[in-house]
Amino acid sequence: MLLYLFYILSAITVGCALLTIFSKNPVYSVLFVIATFFSIAGHFILLNAQFLAIVQVIVYAGAIMVLFLTVLMYLNLNKSVESSKPLLIKIAAMVSGGLLFLVLIASFKSGLSIAPTSVRGDAGLIKNLGNTLFTEYLFPFEATAVLFLSTMAGAITLTRKK
Repeated sequence: MLLYLFYILSAITVGCALLTIFSKNPVYSVLFVIATFFSIAGHFILLNAQFLAIVQVIVYAGAIMVLFLTVLMYLNLNKSVESSKPLLIKIAAMVSGGLLFLVLIASFKSGLSIAPTSVRGDAGLIKNLGNTLFTEYLFPFEATAVLFLSTMAGAITLTRKK
């Protein structure tokens, strides 16, 4: 079951990445990038790395894509407003919506569990990450924090008006 889920997520990832490249509309490209990021988060969940999946969704699919969409809105790259969508897009929307509906019904019906059996059950949990980060890697963590602080101070100094 996990192998099939991996192949499905991989196909979605590669397909959305290719559609990002070949899409002529920049807004569609950004939406395909968001779908790619969500499918990568699904891969992280398959690896039992919940923290990385959450960071992937919040940081990349959330913040960075909002930034991209804002820039696209400022650039106003729309040539004309489309009154109707092509038939292919309507069919693709119906098929993808139907597949999503089937997956949701199947997951609720069978109580889908996607935890891999070859990895410890608590390998990617946030608690273990925090313990490792604040015990083994405390000095590099603090050094990175000081580096970020000095970078912010440098950026403020460089952009300040005289």
